[in-house]
Amino acid sequence: MQISFYHLGSMPLIKSCAKLLEKVLSTGKRAVVLCGTSDRVADLNAGLWTYATQSFLPHGTVREGNAARQPVWITTEVENPNGAEIVIIVDGQTITPEDSFHRCLDIFDGMDQTAVEDARRRWQLYRERGDTLAYWKQNSSGLWEQPQNT
Repeated sequence: MQISFYHLGSMPLIKSCAKLLEKVLSTGKRAVVLCGTSDRVADLNAGLWTYATQSFLPHGTVREGNAARQPVWITTEVENPNGAEIVIIVDGQTITPEDSFHRCLDIFDGMDQTAVEDARRRWQLYRERGDTLAYWKQNSSGLWEQPQNT
């Protein structure tokens, strides 16, 4: 599986996640956003409606239903009811090759030392498993860059 780690720095999670989702949808793919709590699902659900005044990200949760019709499904369960190729992890969960995704985007808060250490543990787990790994770090403008020494 291809797993890319996204190290948050200058932009909040909701806006960063929205930007990644815009890229996913622009390629014609679908995504599942895996959250650690129902509160995070609610925050992302609300935030994706309001993160930018001139953008629209079609998405849904169990509350709205119709999972199969949603290009982006936000959930606390490791599930793929919308036939997504990509899973975006926002709260440090791990996935397995059996979870039916082709690619994983693992977003973690670079200002939270515990989150950084947990991301390093996930990196090691995925590396030992033989997954293809990439690392992206957010610059001060909110753009993603791949550091040269990773």
